[in-house]
Amino acid sequence: MTKTPKPKAPRLSLSRRTAADQALDANALELFARIAQAGSFARAARELGLTRAAVSRRVAAIESAVGLALFARSTRSLGLTEAGRRLQARARVVLEATEGARLALRSERDQLGGTLRISAPPVFGIHVLAPLLARFQALHPALRYELLFTYRRVDLLAEGVDLALRATARPPEDWVAQPLLRYAVRAYAAAGSVPLAGPQALLGQNCLLVGQHEDNTSLSWLHEPSGERLTLTELRAGAWGNDLDALMAMARHGAGVVLCPDFCVAPGSGLVELLPGWRLDVQEGEWIQALSLPMPAGSETARALVRFMREALQLELPGGRVEPEEDSASSGTGRAV
Repeated sequence: MTKTPKPKAPRLSLSRRTAADQALDANALELFARIAQAGSFARAARELGLTRAAVSRRVAAIESAVGLALFARSTRSLGLTEAGRRLQARARVVLEATEGARLALRSERDQLGGTLRISAPPVFGIHVLAPLLARFQALHPALRYELLFTYRRVDLLAEGVDLALRATARPPEDWVAQPLLRYAVRAYAAAGSVPLAGPQALLGQNCLLVGQHEDNTSLSWLHEPSGERLTLTELRAGAWGNDLDALMAMARHGAGVVLCPDFCVAPGSGLVELLPGWRLDVQEGEWIQALSLPMPAGSETARALVRFMREALQLELPGGRVEPEEDSASSGTGRAV
């Protein structure tokens, strides 16, 4: 008696299976696990040394090849689909294995060397970056730095810069951006000065300003507790220039009111805040960010330095210094110093 053959289960074509296999190789599984763990494309991109756009493209390629959506996206959050949750456990195994392998080899790379070329605004470079670099070099004596302190926007690729520190709310999309320090520009004067009633009182003060201010200046102020905004259109500068430390020294000696970032003014600096609750509304935003090239072009040593600085600043400068909103700090282009 002839047996009727059983119908075969539908199978993916060889080309489809090959594409799916390639899409879910170890690198893709590790990427998927890191994104799921980070809960954000932008945060995972920073950890991997990639741009958010690159991570998005790789995820899209994986989902296209396997024919399944792995992430449930919304404007404010990132979750896993049912298929993503099923894949997560296996992807985590791959991530743990790769992390274990890296840990086993890390002792050979613990002592960093070579030369890092770093760009930063002078005021940040002097008051924040320089002490951190000294501490990092103590951990890695073979490491050397070439420092370029300038307010000019530096092109990392064209000028061979490994790491640029900038005040910017919208870093270039094709660079990896990691927020380092939240800051505010405030009004300061010599110790013992009496606080002012409001920004309007600056119109009667001798102001010391960074930049070119030969003519009267227009500045906008924000009252942090209430959100009130106030613009002064006839502010007169008594002194101006490109050296903020010189202007701060003048303020300490009673020459007027200096407007400077709060990270420049440490306790015992000889300066006191004149407008409590008010900060200058600056176009560059309120974050210093570390910019580097995406891997593999980026420097692994620069990434290690950024991790060190982020950890140090989070410990030493508490109080609201958390990561900015993903869509405002990790995308778009804009003015930066």
